[in-house]
Amino acid sequence: QVQLVESGGGLVQPGGSLRLSCVASGNIFNIYGMGWYRQAPGKQRELVASITRGGNTNYVDSVKGRFTISRDNAKNTVYLQMNSLKPEDTAVYYCNARISTGWTTGIKDYWGQGTQVTVSS
Repeated sequence: QVQLVESGGGLVQPGGSLRLSCVASGNIFNIYGMGWYRQAPGKQRELVASITRGGNTNYVDSVKGRFTISRDNAKNTVYLQMNSLKPEDTAVYYCNARISTGWTTGIKDYWGQGTQVTVSS
């Protein structure tokens, strides 16, 4: 079994910052790409940021220059530093990781349970 557990969400005023963390645990052989998605009420889930095992990153245009994704491979952890938060960043944020559990098993997508981020004055 593999689990992803997120933390760090909450309520913050516009212009504020939050740092999300996601730890992967369980029967992990290798973790490939990791990323953060978000889903606002009435909207589809969207990819916010992703990072390869080697550290290459990608961001949706709306968060470029404000959010930074990083990972610690030794700790099986991915982070999302969110600065200059705006009300439109309000959503449930989900961690995603592509993980293999053995030499002969395929790579599967795993998801965290989600953490609420609310940006409001």
